[in-house]
This record gives sequence, C-alpha cells and structure tokens, in this order.
Amino acid sequence: MVGWEIIRGLGVTFKHFAETYFDDLKWLGKPRYSQERAAARSSLDSRGAFTVQYPEEKLVIPEEFRYIPFLIYDEGPDGEKIDRCTSCGICAKVCPPQCIWIVRTNDPVTGRPIPEPAEFYIDVDICMNCGLCAEFCPFDAIKMDHDFEIATTNRMATDIFDKQRLSQPASYYASIRPTNFAAEEKARREKEAAKAAAAAAKRPAPPAPGKGPVAG
Repeated sequence: MVGWEIIRGLGVTFKHFAETYFDDLKWLGKPRYSQERAAARSSLDSRGAFTVQYPEEKLVIPEEFRYIPFLIYDEGPDGEKIDRCTSCGICAKVCPPQCIWIVRTNDPVTGRPIPEPAEFYIDVDICMNCGLCAEFCPFDAIKMDHDFEIATTNRMATDIFDKQRLSQPASYYASIRPTNFAAEEKARREKEAAKAAAAAAKRPAPPAPGKGPVAG
C-alpha cells in the first residue's frame, strides 16, 4: 500500500507522544523536579520522550564519563596528603593539545629532583577531555573527573587549574568510579604480594637444626 510506511512512522511518533504523558501519571503528587524522577525518566524502563529540566534536574552520569582530569592523593596515617604524582611528565608528553605543564620539586640542599610536583597546571579551555593522560599515567595519579559545570566569565582567573584545585583524595575517585577503583586496587595488591613473594624467595633459607658449624 502506497504511504503505509509513513502511516507506521506517524503511529510510532504518536505512541511515544502518548506514553510520555502516561508515564507522567506515576509522578502525580510528587515533586515536579527531582533527581529520582530524572534518573527514572532517563532509564531503559522509561516510556515515551522526556525532557530534563536542567539545572533543577540532571541526568545520571555514567561511571565512564570523562571531563577535566584531576590529581589523586592518598591520606597517610596522620592525615597528611601523599601525592601519587611523581612529576615524571608522561601525561604532559602524551597530551595532544599540550595543556598540561608541571614544575618538579628539587631538594634545596642537593638540587636533585624529588618525585613530587611543586606545581601542576591544566588549562581546561584547551583540554580536549581525551583521557590519554589518565591512560598513560604509570602511578594511577591522574584520572578523569565527572564535574562538567565549570562555566565562568573570567578565563585567566578560573580556567587554569592549579595543583590545589586539581587535587582530590582517593576516596573521591572511589565514589565516582567504584568499578575502576576496585579493579585497580586489586591489581595493586596482587602486584605488592608478588613483590613480597619474590623478595622472600631470594632470602637465604635458615640453617636446619643441628646442621650448624661444629666447634673445633
């Protein structure tokens, strides 16, 4: 039949149009704008079309979503910050737009480099959010953030992130990327256990009882 496919397409459009309002009936008497509603409407179980009323509502961010990089630090037993970054410079070398620059810490007495960044900057206006810095970092010291609400009216004052603004605790990384964090921690424990086993295998075995040197 001529035009049947057009009729079918219009039927699908009308179906989605109607289901949009049927799905809204479930939210009668509840707050008009809420994260719970936005998450439900954007899930696979939702019917019809939907519009997120941003900024009152926000879509649930997938774990693998990536935006501006950030630096991770571990917290010591006394609460001190222990930077994972060793200022090796790999992230700056692999960065396609070259938006990362690092100043390495030097020992004030000997002048030798210390594996810790004195300064770390990222120009977020140049960053293309590719994630290569996080992919190539050998110390899991730099990761991609979920924070995309960084609009500003003063680029030079706010869009060049320094080390203080980039630094986040490992617990923050675990909260936004729990799956990746668990896998990395498991791999780190296995690596440390393998090192400990290799070190133990290299140590000489103690002499057996009764087999010591005989005094003359």
